[in-house]
Amino acid sequence: MRHRGVICLHNLPLNRDHYPHILDLTTSDSYICSSFPRCLTARQLRSPNPPAMVNLNSFNPFASNNLPPPSKIISLQIYPIKSCRGFEVTRTTLRKRGLDLDRQWMFVDASTRKFLTIRDLSQMTLVRTSLSADGDQLQVRIEGTDKSIAIPAHPSQDWLQENTKLVPAKVWSADTDGYEYSNAVSGIFSDFFGRKVALLMKGPTPRILSGNGAPQFLGRTESTQFADGESSSPLTPIPSHQYRPESPPLQNPNTLKPSTPVLPVQIASQASIDELNARLGSRGHTPITIERFRPNIIIEGTTPWSEDSWKVVCINGPSPSFLPSLPFLSSSTALDLDVASRCARCQVPNVDPETAEKNKHEPWDTLMTYRRVDKGIKYKPCFGMLCVPRGEGELEVGMRFEVTGVTGEHFYQKGF
Repeated sequence: MRHRGVICLHNLPLNRDHYPHILDLTTSDSYICSSFPRCLTARQLRSPNPPAMVNLNSFNPFASNNLPPPSKIISLQIYPIKSCRGFEVTRTTLRKRGLDLDRQWMFVDASTRKFLTIRDLSQMTLVRTSLSADGDQLQVRIEGTDKSIAIPAHPSQDWLQENTKLVPAKVWSADTDGYEYSNAVSGIFSDFFGRKVALLMKGPTPRILSGNGAPQFLGRTESTQFADGESSSPLTPIPSHQYRPESPPLQNPNTLKPSTPVLPVQIASQASIDELNARLGSRGHTPITIERFRPNIIIEGTTPWSEDSWKVVCINGPSPSFLPSLPFLSSSTALDLDVASRCARCQVPNVDPETAEKNKHEPWDTLMTYRRVDKGIKYKPCFGMLCVPRGEGELEVGMRFEVTGVTGEHFYQKGF
């Protein structure tokens, strides 16, 4: 196993021909890589300039790092339209701005173009999304009715040019942009919500991360789709020529306020929701599903709330016990994510996604009794961890999930 970026080759039947750089090698020796910051692959082990090797018999990584044991992904959840019902997949693509299709669309008030969420309209969870069998169409239907639409899941620029218009929009007080669909698409939702709304797909202007995802904390500049946010950091102006003349001049596109989005990926643990449900049950309440917290990646987990200390996680890193039998691993397929922040909660999880009914108390009240764990936001409970991918690649249920770095210094940065 790997410990804070270190891979342990404990009890591997190492072959001197494969690892000529390891001196005094015996089959009973155990080694770790003490300097390489990522997963160690077969090619790296065989490289002419390998990282320094240390005898594991005199090294105890658990003594200082206290890393949890490896786990696995048990569910992948995508929520294409902000605040609407998502769907589960067995395989998807992790992109720098989040899971493919996740929070790529949102509903806005048709006159102000300010975003709408479950906080305002709990019935948004009755808007159900799915993918067509070929994956080409995003299907959106209203539960309990025969109303539905289908739009391209990955529209081309030509399609967007012909069927939408690029307009400014707001997420909280922050300005962003989006491709607005016609009333032929949005009309059924206006009727359902009882107010004039429009469906928007995220436009080209990056929503630069700030707060815990700001460059001074993350070490690089990243962006995301339609996650919630407040104003804080500079935003690249939208070229005026990209706006159609018929777009209402709500604001000069080159004077947009900066945007501070929440981070692209949320990871949650089944062990933690099980523990919360045990508490709810002891108080006479019905268990809830983890879907209420809208995580993207759900891991099996072992110890409830151990995620509070995650700093870096690795998905699909090669298990050391598999390395000798997988010589084709010429390069690592591992996906690393920085765990930037705990996810502080509002009362959206009080809304039952099946019925859109909001409970006045739970699970908020129970969470408030013991999950106010972040000193940066003392009056909100935390569930799940907000992450920023370092790279892109394929995700699949069953993949190995490993914590490679921990911290005791998570502190929620205002501006989210």
